[in-house]
Amino acid sequence: MNTFQVNGQQGLCSIHVGESLSNIDAYLPPGVTPIIITDENIKALYGEKFPRGPVLTIGTGEKVKTLATVENLLKELIRLSCDRSSFILGIGGGIVCDITGFVASIFLRGVRFGFVSTSLLSQVDASVGGKNGVNLDAFKNMVGVFNQPEFVICDIDLLQTLPKIEVSNGLAEIIKHGLICDATIFNFLENNRQKALDLDRDTIIRLVADSVAIKSRVVEEDEKEAGERRKLNFGHTIGHAVEKLNQKNPVPFGHGRAVSLGMVTAAMFSQKKGMISQNDVDRIIALLKGLNLPIELDYKAEQIIKATARDKKKQGDNLYYVFLEKLGAAQVQKISYDEMNSFINSVFK
Repeated sequence: MNTFQVNGQQGLCSIHVGESLSNIDAYLPPGVTPIIITDENIKALYGEKFPRGPVLTIGTGEKVKTLATVENLLKELIRLSCDRSSFILGIGGGIVCDITGFVASIFLRGVRFGFVSTSLLSQVDASVGGKNGVNLDAFKNMVGVFNQPEFVICDIDLLQTLPKIEVSNGLAEIIKHGLICDATIFNFLENNRQKALDLDRDTIIRLVADSVAIKSRVVEEDEKEAGERRKLNFGHTIGHAVEKLNQKNPVPFGHGRAVSLGMVTAAMFSQKKGMISQNDVDRIIALLKGLNLPIELDYKAEQIIKATARDKKKQGDNLYYVFLEKLGAAQVQKISYDEMNSFINSVFK
């Protein structure tokens, strides 16, 4: 097991990579019965392994990541007579973690909480870093707080029930971490693509641990995204736009798949500005494609431009955009929307 720590403004968060859900009692407050928040899929698969305590179950997908879901959960906590000594445990993927952290942070102005992360995407992204929140209408993560859980359990064995598309979604965020901070992760994935797709235990433990090490270090340095943490948004400006455009699809597109397209675009933008070579762009595209992630930018330029107009990184007529200096290093620049929109018009149909 590998343990990483984030010393946040609200307290210390310990992230345990390779720990098991079956050992959860060792991390819960003594004498406190947790209130568990999970989704219907995880409850059906792993409910028998949950610790003792009331279970509040939500649906699945971005459609449930709303203030209405939060309100229903808050009412359930009141019905259960929860108080400031209560502990809330989120067991699930990124949506469960986002909602659980937000609910725990605002109920009675904040109660203690922790996560058992059950998806690869959540283990390397949503459960780590202290961002908690929900969407508002079509705007992703528009309402939320920064607040660290007390612990995150990344149980690698729980990944075995993931659909293949969810494995690829998680691998997209791992590629992102390699591109912005550590080229050895990128190189390792190039040489171990099939092992990653097959969820080879040693391969996945290394990838999750390396990603958590990067994210925990960046978050501790810049918890509230005032500087260094902005680099974690590489590929997310266009990625979030793609997610927004696909919200009404009957089959969810997936965060990692959307970020894959965002990273293709950001790599091309970086190459256009003279930071990385065409060979670097080609390597990025080849790895994404080899991990079953989309690379075709088949959206209309005006759709993308409209969808990025309310990006959270916006500041007036400008926004913070993440470019690659090279494979393994990123820089954040404040650019105008006009500059970004001009680039979008040049690469989208």
